[in-house]
Amino acid sequence: MNAWKMEPDAPVVAAWGMGVDSTAMIIEWVARRMRLDVVLTADTGAERPETYEFLPVFQRWMDRHGIEHHVVQYEPQRFKHWPPYFTILENCLTNATLPSASFNRKSCSVKWKIAPQNRWVENWPSAKAAWARGRRVTKLIGYDASPADSRRYAHRVGVEDPRYDFRYPLREWGWDREACAQRVRAEGLPVPVKSSCFICAAMRPEEVASLPHWALRLIVLLEARAAPRLRNVEGLWRRATRTRPGTMTAFIRERELLAHDDIDAIATGAPVDLIEFQQVTAQIPLHERPALREWIDRFNAGVSGIEI
Repeated sequence: MNAWKMEPDAPVVAAWGMGVDSTAMIIEWVARRMRLDVVLTADTGAERPETYEFLPVFQRWMDRHGIEHHVVQYEPQRFKHWPPYFTILENCLTNATLPSASFNRKSCSVKWKIAPQNRWVENWPSAKAAWARGRRVTKLIGYDASPADSRRYAHRVGVEDPRYDFRYPLREWGWDREACAQRVRAEGLPVPVKSSCFICAAMRPEEVASLPHWALRLIVLLEARAAPRLRNVEGLWRRATRTRPGTMTAFIRERELLAHDDIDAIATGAPVDLIEFQQVTAQIPLHERPALREWIDRFNAGVSGIEI
């Protein structure tokens, strides 16, 4: 089915990843006066700082154009004996592991981005009404026509879901990333950075080097917490290449992005302190249990020791 001949009564939802591609897609889609009922953004809780800075900028643009938009998040249901956690970083720290991309898997996108959006749509009256009529919801996805996104598209093309028609407008228009950036500039908006978690294996070395100190410290913590359980990967970057080591911690140390003493202190002390925090909170009833966010806030403030 061609994008311009969609069923007139099929609701349309756009997935906005807060990056340049999906931003340009929405801008141009609206400019072409195509139907757009709602925009959904999945927040992993660990996006790059620049991404969170751009979020309200484009939200104001959507407000001016009368576009309904919502930020959705994955909501864990069972915490067992763990402190409650609500972000991908907190999830990994709780389970002493790394995001799935570091193991060459894509389940973190499914869990933290696709699933929360699908859950919202499942409770959306427009979607329920369409499904009751035997219609599908049209979902707009911002893969561009560049080689990198063509590889991503190749993994998704052919994916079937009886509830959705997946549309890739940028590919239909033949737009690459530069065309998307030009469209965002033409709209008078700043061009957003590449959207990703600051603990993502797909980050390039220069992207890691641009992170603020608090994010670098959390990267060191995450790799140190996961290290005892790693077998086939070295760290967030999996294995060393000609351009970078397997761990971001080694890169941070080599570039002196953090003081060596600070790196050593985090790697040796913080995981132990976190484990002790988990052990203490395990004895507390869930409704009174402090969230892992509280421990991370103390860590970011340079405070160690258990305070419950």
